[in-house]
Amino acid sequence: MARSWSLVLPFGLVIALLFACVAQAAVVEYTFNVGNLSISQLCQPPLIITAVNGQLPGPTIEAREGDTVVVRLVNQSPYNMTIHWHGVFQRGTPWSDGPAMVTQCPVKPGGAYTYRFNVTGQEGTLWWHAHTESYLRATVYGAIVIRPRAGAAAYPFPTPDGEETVILGEWWNANVYDLRRNAFLRGNPPINSNAYTINGKPGDFYNCSNANQTYRFQVRSNGRYLLRIINAALNTNMFFKVAGHRFTVVAADAAYTAPYDTDVVVIAPGQTVDALMVAGAAPGQYYMAASPYVSATPPNRGPRFSMSNATAVVEYAGSTTTAPPQPPTMPPYTDTATAFRFFTSLKAPVPSGAPAVPLSVDTRMFVTVGLGISDCQPAQLLCNPTGTRTLPVLAASMNNASFVLPPAGSVSMLQAHYDADGSAPAPSVYTRDFPDRPPVIFNYTADASDIPTLQYTTKSTKVKTLRYNETVEMVLQSTRLLANESHPMHLHGVNFYVLAQGVGNYDEAAAAPRFNLENPQERNTVAVPPGGWAVIRFQANNPGVWFMHCHIEDHLDVGLAMAFEVQDGPTPETSVPPPPLDLPQC
Repeated sequence: MARSWSLVLPFGLVIALLFACVAQAAVVEYTFNVGNLSISQLCQPPLIITAVNGQLPGPTIEAREGDTVVVRLVNQSPYNMTIHWHGVFQRGTPWSDGPAMVTQCPVKPGGAYTYRFNVTGQEGTLWWHAHTESYLRATVYGAIVIRPRAGAAAYPFPTPDGEETVILGEWWNANVYDLRRNAFLRGNPPINSNAYTINGKPGDFYNCSNANQTYRFQVRSNGRYLLRIINAALNTNMFFKVAGHRFTVVAADAAYTAPYDTDVVVIAPGQTVDALMVAGAAPGQYYMAASPYVSATPPNRGPRFSMSNATAVVEYAGSTTTAPPQPPTMPPYTDTATAFRFFTSLKAPVPSGAPAVPLSVDTRMFVTVGLGISDCQPAQLLCNPTGTRTLPVLAASMNNASFVLPPAGSVSMLQAHYDADGSAPAPSVYTRDFPDRPPVIFNYTADASDIPTLQYTTKSTKVKTLRYNETVEMVLQSTRLLANESHPMHLHGVNFYVLAQGVGNYDEAAAAPRFNLENPQERNTVAVPPGGWAVIRFQANNPGVWFMHCHIEDHLDVGLAMAFEVQDGPTPETSVPPPPLDLPQC
């Protein structure tokens, strides 16, 4: 049997093999200096942005499965700062997850903090970004590339001849911190971006753009390339294509998928997709393009979008053609059918043994996600300029609970959890009463639900407390309140399995027989269909406090979030460790 092989090997050989396995893991170290960068794009005057190491995007973290990553964050910016390592499990290192006031207090200007975590059991493409209550992740972001452990088996797909990281983003001709602050004071979302970007550059489809603002990728004829595609945009789902080329999707959110052939990748904010592309077209130049997928109905009710395309150029080495690059034909901005087909076509490889998805469920939750309204808050000084009455402002909620972070001057939620040691935390930090069901049952996706009595939500910091190793099945139901819209829901601390997705109101009797319990896709961010639902299942095997939120920044800003509090397991290794000595204080 597999567990008895070491008994028949010489003891010295066993020790040598163990040391060899340990030696294959390494410690990779980085220093992130967060500060000001002067940059000019789209023929605008130089703009001062916040960036890491003077780069946009920031540096790529390169590691192998099993490595330990150490990143020293030095905050030389004028803003509070944290970094979230999006998709990294943080098992045993919950203090390094990064969301401000959830797992840590922010690093103040002039301060520093060292993040330490390992990437055991993870391979593929993830990313990192600022996670403070501002728009700072518009320019503070970068890739995480985790390759197989040295000496381990290669990728479970044909070995690529080369790799390219493709980070999709947004660009504003203004200071994003000021935009977000002014929008908050008025109770409205900020204005739409001025452009979309590929690796920080908008491309030459924009007025007044130039060759220095177009990213270029070089390929060789018939070469196979692994594109590591990341949607780092604040508010925009994206369609992604390369003219004259097709893709084979092989991973999503650093989890391998069964090969899926397509000419378009659809990717929501927060998601990553690994896709193989064969350079099999006639030698020449081809546009790579990203365009918005506008899921909101009506479109003026969701985050506002720039109806434009970001471009880069794929050029074949040795080509002598002088013809301009060929542009791809992009899907219509509102092509929900293409988006739904892509998201529901991804599956995990068929397992050789028992399915990985847990088959028994301990807790079932039905959670509505969507927009609404709430009363103008005292800190929103400009949303009620007359002072005569309380005006409603845009809000968002999960099960009619609109999330707010703990107040300034308190402690992070994880600190409160650790200090409580099993007892109730301070109610000013969070309460353990997030509901398993919405307070009102209604027709979630019908126009008739767009009425004021259903739109109102209350502000709170509610969490759902789970036992260690508890298995949770959650139905995420999008609502029609204010707008039908796709919500990319991201869960920190664990991956989940997407068992099924559909449109309309969730019907358990019809949906449950269609659950994929053999090889469902594994993700950390699921795009809940507009006017539809998704069913996810996960095991709470990571003690701590883990944020779950919409990765559209405008929606997170107004409360589309909650958190899971996972209790300690039976051993020190399955318990939250003490906080690091250099953990920032509030």
